[in-house]
Formats: sequence, structure tokens, C-alpha cells
Amino acid sequence: MTKLKIRRTHIALFARDPHQAAKWYSDVLGMEEVARGPHWSFMSFGENHHDIALIRDESDRRPDQTGLQHYGLEIEGTVDDLRRLKGRLMSKGVNIVKTTNHGIGYGVYFTDPDGNRLEFFCDLMRDDEEAKKELHRLNAPSEPMDLPPLFD
Repeated sequence: MTKLKIRRTHIALFARDPHQAAKWYSDVLGMEEVARGPHWSFMSFGENHHDIALIRDESDRRPDQTGLQHYGLEIEGTVDDLRRLKGRLMSKGVNIVKTTNHGIGYGVYFTDPDGNRLEFFCDLMRDDEEAKKELHRLNAPSEPMDLPPLFD
């Protein structure tokens, strides 16, 4: 099996009000809100198109139970490499939650045996400043897509 190369990561956290939470991340951590959708805000420390995604939690969890939505792992590779990873996951019986077009890249979301959600992400834009502008312009989309797996 080829060793997986991860280019960078991001974390997505549930938040009761992601737009209000974005203000805290900006004021306290000095982050920049680079994109906003109706149910999320994407935050950056300045270098990457996003480091933390704040996702609206519409469950009845208590505030101390709100936390990880997913951990994103950006792969070093192409869309076909992402398709191969999806094929590997499927061949191992891993639960694929969804496959998503984010406008600046594609994501394959899956769960580990404990139910933790992870994402393999393939960036289509290598210039983070341009990616920030595109995320903002598109309102940080998360559209379902068909990404056929490759089985090698």
C-alpha cells in the first residue's frame, strides 16, 4: 500500500451559533472569517484558506457536549488519488458518509470505528489567497457530488 501524504489539515467544530462563534475566534485568537454560509463560518489564521470550520449544531446536546464535527485531512495528490482513497475505504468496509464539492476542492467524509467523522480533501486550488476569495464568493459550499471510486 502506498503511504498516504497529507498536505495540511483543518478541524470542523459544532457551534450553537457559528456566526457568533466566529466573532470569538476573531477577537480572541485573531482569526479571519474568510467565508460564511447560512449554517457555517470558515476561519483562517492567515496562511491557509481555512483552519477551523464552525458548523451549526442543531441537536439538543448540552453546550458542554458540542465539539468535533469532522477532522479534515488534505491529501497531497490529484482527484484520482482521492478516488483511489475512496476505493480503499470502500474495499475495507468503511462507512462513507458523503462526498462533497466545496467549490475549491472535493471531500470524502467517512467514520472510524468509534463514529468519529474524518474527511479526505483534495484541493483544486493551490493559491490560498485565491481560494479564500473563492470560498467567500461561493459562500463556502458543501454540495453533494458523485465521485466514483477507483479500485487499484
